[in-house]
Amino acid sequence: MPRLLISVEGQTEETFVREVLRPHLQNFGFGAVDARLMGNVRQRSGRGGVRKWASIKAELLRHLSQDRSAVLGMMVDYYGMPRSGNGGWPGRAGASALPTQERGAAVERAIAEEISAAMGTSFDLSRFVPCVVVHEFEGLLFSDCAAFAHSLGRPDLESPLQEIRGQFTTPEEINDSPNTCPSSRVKALIPSYEKPLLGTLAALEIGLATIAHECQHFGRWVTRLEQVGIQRTEQ
Repeated sequence: MPRLLISVEGQTEETFVREVLRPHLQNFGFGAVDARLMGNVRQRSGRGGVRKWASIKAELLRHLSQDRSAVLGMMVDYYGMPRSGNGGWPGRAGASALPTQERGAAVERAIAEEISAAMGTSFDLSRFVPCVVVHEFEGLLFSDCAAFAHSLGRPDLESPLQEIRGQFTTPEEINDSPNTCPSSRVKALIPSYEKPLLGTLAALEIGLATIAHECQHFGRWVTRLEQVGIQRTEQ
């Protein structure tokens, strides 16, 4: 059975993979599903933002080369991703000019093209399935504001959370400025918000099916992983 390793930028996403994605994707042929923190986040003093592309690229190539039978996923936030210069991510500089629902996919395509070119012509691109979360993990939690509030033990917050959600067509459109990005909006309502613990509890309460339905870009990534798991099991 194929093995899936998902590279993630933070501990919230690491827990999300293990608690939410793992049990789901094991139903689609993956014998093992695990998360790996990029750059050993626990040993970094500065944990905010997304790291420079060059260092992430080196890690991804190493993982793909070490186990050529494994599938490598990636879950990283669009918000805070370096746009240009030495640390700029492929496709990020031009993505902000695109409609919201095209931004993540544009960066994903550019990332995949660069990884494929580095791996060589024999590389099976189905082994690399990246997801650029638009705009960041907390946006996914606005998929069900009642469940989000309930998971926090604060049912009184359903209304203000829903008020935020109601301003956008989808949770993925909640924007990415420092004051209005999803995490800033959550922290304004809940100053004690602990992302790794409460974020995962909220995701479990909401459920993967609801998140994938409301956040269609994220949902397409989950579907791609399901398809890859089935295809590789049948090979």
